[in-house]
Parts: sequence; C-alpha cells; structure tokens
Amino acid sequence: MSVTWIMVANASQARLFANEGPNRGLQLVKEMLHPESREKTSNLVSDRSGAYGGPGHGAVGQPADPKHHEAERFAQEVSRELEAGRVKNSYDRLILVASAPFMGLVNNHLPGQVRSKLSESIDKDYTRLPVKELAGHLQNVVFL
Repeated sequence: MSVTWIMVANASQARLFANEGPNRGLQLVKEMLHPESREKTSNLVSDRSGAYGGPGHGAVGQPADPKHHEAERFAQEVSRELEAGRVKNSYDRLILVASAPFMGLVNNHLPGQVRSKLSESIDKDYTRLPVKELAGHLQNVVFL
C-alpha cells in the first residue's frame, strides 16, 4: 500500500494528513502550531540593544526581521517532521501545500531524501480549510 503525506502549512500552523490509497480520504496525522509567527514584531524583540562597540568587536549589521526568524524556525520544525516520517518509512510520496513565502523557507530546509519523495508543490494557503474542502482542492493531485 502506497501512503501519501500532504503537508498543508503557513508560517504559524501546519496540518499533516495521510492518504492510504484511492477513495481512502485524508486522515489527520499531526497538527503543528507556531503562534510566535503571529506575534507583533514589538513582542518578539527585546528592548535591550546588543552589546556592540569598541574596536575589534565586529561590525554592526542589519538586525534580522523577528517575524522572518520565527517563520524560519517553524520551517525547520516542519522539515524535521517530514524527515522523521521519511526515516520511519511512514510515507512514499509527499505533497507540500504552503503559502508562497513559507513554501520557499520549507524548501530551503528539506533534506535531499525528503525532496526526492516530493511529487507536488502547491503555492496556496489552505490551512484554514475544512478537510472536505481541502480534499476538493487536492483531487487533481491525489486520488482521495
């Protein structure tokens, strides 16, 4: 039996589904939340400035965008989950559905062996769709 995993994600939440064959539908495997990506930037940044200055202490660079940093952290978490499933042989095929900016972050962190199982990438944010509606959007890439 061939199992397809469908990861539906954006920067603040991800839902992982499995499809175990034609007419078997979608089964929720795991839901992941990352509320830090939804925080206001002011809540993610400390008030204290870094300890820079003086000769030999390096140059002061552009500060990293805290929201991007949190999205990057969540993309790593999503990628680790997909790698863990691959190591356990939990799936044979992977479909990744993610908002356009988050799709790029996840792709940057996908190990090569997970990438080899990736059959479809869909640049859409379907994280808020009910399962039945999600299945309708996926019917042309997987037999549900």
